Amino acid sequence: MPTIVFVSPKGGAGKTTSALVLAEQIARSAPVTVIDADPNHPIQTRAAGPDTPANLSVISNADEENMIDVIEEAAARTPFVLVDLEGTAAKIVLLAVSQADLVIVPTQGSQLDAAQASRALRVVKQQEKMSRRSVPYGVLITRTNPTIRTRTATHLMNTFREAGIAMFNTELHEREAFKALFAFNRPLSHLDPKDVSNLEKAVSNAEQYAAEVIGMLRVSQQEGAAA
Repeated sequence: MPTIVFVSPKGGAGKTTSALVLAEQIARSAPVTVIDADPNHPIQTRAAGPDTPANLSVISNADEENMIDVIEEAAARTPFVLVDLEGTAAKIVLLAVSQADLVIVPTQGSQLDAAQASRALRVVKQQEKMSRRSVPYGVLITRTNPTIRTRTATHLMNTFREAGIAMFNTELHEREAFKALFAFNRPLSHLDPKDVSNLEKAVSNAEQYAAEVIGMLRVSQQEGAAA
C-alpha cells in the first residue's frame, strides 16, 4: 500500500497542484486517500466541491502528534495514500517522510526554487540516516512552458542530474486547466473545454505524470523484494 509524500519548503512550487492532479488520476482506477496537512487545507476545499471522484477521500486532521497514526489508518483503508505537507521543513515533514514509499519534491526551474528543493532533499537524506532505509524520491519540475525551455531551467536540471539526483522525466506544465481545478472547484475530468484552453493537453500531461509515478513505485517494490 504505497504512501506518496509531497515535500517542498517553498510555497508556490506546485506542491498541492501536483498532489491533487496525481490523486485524481489514481482515483480513476483505485481508491486513494489524501492527507491534507497544509494549514490552508486547499485539497479538502477542492474535494468539497462537485464531481469529486468516489474513490478520492481527504483527511485534514493530521499534525505532529498523530501523523504516523493517520497515515497507517489511511493505508489500512485505501491502497494509495498521498500526503500534502505544509511548505516548511518541520517535524511533521520528517514524520511523514519516515512512512513514505516515494517522496515527490516539486520545484520550478529557477535557482531559488532549486535551492529550496535541495533543502527538501536534505530532509529525505536525514530521514534515511535515522531510519537506516533508502527513501525513494524524485524531483518534479513544475509550471514549465510546454513549448519553450529556458536556459536556466535546462542548466538546473542538468546540474541536478550530474549530482545524481533522481528527476522525473515528466514535467508538470503551466496549464490553465491545473489552475482551474481550484478556480472552478472541479476535477480535470469535469472541466469544460469551452471554459479552459488546451484541456486535452493538460489531461495528457496529468496521465503521463501519474504513469511515471506508478512506474517508479513498481521499480521500488521490485528492488525491495529483491533485496
